[in-house]
Amino acid sequence: MSAPVVVAGASMAGLRAAEQLRAAGWQGPITLVGEEPHMPYNRPPLSKEVLAGKASFASLAFRPRAAVADAEWRLGTRIVAADLGRRRVELDDGGSLPYAGLVVATGMRPRRLRCPGPLAGRHTVRTLDDARGLREALTRPGVRVVVVGAGFIGCEVAATAVGLGVAEVTVVDPLPLPMVGPLGELLAGALLRRHEKRGVRFVLGTGVAGFEGAGHVTGVRLDDGTVLPADVVVEAVGSVANTEWLDGNGLDLTDGVLTDEHLRVGGRPEVVAVGDVARFPNARYDGVPRRVEHWSIPTDTAKHAARVLAAHLGGTEPDMAPFAPLPAFWSDQHDFRLQSFGAPGLGLDDVRILDGDPDGDVLVGYHRDGRLVGVVALGGQAAAAAAARHRAELLELPAPTA
Repeated sequence: MSAPVVVAGASMAGLRAAEQLRAAGWQGPITLVGEEPHMPYNRPPLSKEVLAGKASFASLAFRPRAAVADAEWRLGTRIVAADLGRRRVELDDGGSLPYAGLVVATGMRPRRLRCPGPLAGRHTVRTLDDARGLREALTRPGVRVVVVGAGFIGCEVAATAVGLGVAEVTVVDPLPLPMVGPLGELLAGALLRRHEKRGVRFVLGTGVAGFEGAGHVTGVRLDDGTVLPADVVVEAVGSVANTEWLDGNGLDLTDGVLTDEHLRVGGRPEVVAVGDVARFPNARYDGVPRRVEHWSIPTDTAKHAARVLAAHLGGTEPDMAPFAPLPAFWSDQHDFRLQSFGAPGLGLDDVRILDGDPDGDVLVGYHRDGRLVGVVALGGQAAAAAAARHRAELLELPAPTA
């Protein structure tokens, strides 16, 4: 039997890569290796519907297409090392796998705070098991919750906790406003007011120095010495790329896995990266390599990378334009939604209200060199629909040709 394409990572990005390899014509064996024991599932509901008890695992699980029914799944298994020269990966059970092609889809893991104090009572939200454990903690009577980090996950968890009836929910962040990095001050200020109106308390402009308690957390000690009482702490302080297994291969792993404009890794046409672990140039904007942690990226990267890899394995070069996706994200918090298209982070120096009012339904445009590069809507369905109407304009940004 010929060597398989090994997909390192068995979440959404890995599944989509396997499916797209079949769609691109690869008929050889495919082996997916994933650290979690679960088949691929949808992660965004973990901090919302799953945490709120409104969604089961069955509703999150992706149904693999019939084309990959013959794929081998090695779940509950972690890849610990790779030798790209020998085209082989090493597994944590002592085994190894040779490969004809390798798809890097190992994704991210939550960053943890390195502060003194007990570990019990401190949670992250990345996996199904994380969400189950946090829900159990949040539904105990009288719990006091401190969320460290006012980004996407932190704000979503705080909103869900309030919806569950948790009486005391506090969000701590060293920045002056929630989600100010991706949104800018205008929308971040509006977001703060909406959360506070619904009962979330914010302590901003300060960090965490440590955790109180003997064996189980009872409080969060801030940089200024203040102690916030806490029975449950949620650490939502960013992510770390799962790339250690690729050490020693001469790759740029500074922030994820650096790829070229076709998602190929390290100048090796038999290795591609997909999902939020891939740091790729997007010539639609400026060609600077960046990671993108949005729900659409696993599918977008998988489609392009699979065609590139299948062409190489078939002995041809792909006749394709460089990868140039239009990013999109959404975030449901309380009874409102953030909806974005494009790259608002590139236009934070020129932010304009396109429609509405920041304290109602509002649509904000982000511009670079006078040109619209991203939009974000905040509010109800009408605001989200208004953002979608700008997709055509955003797609007119110069896209590269083959």
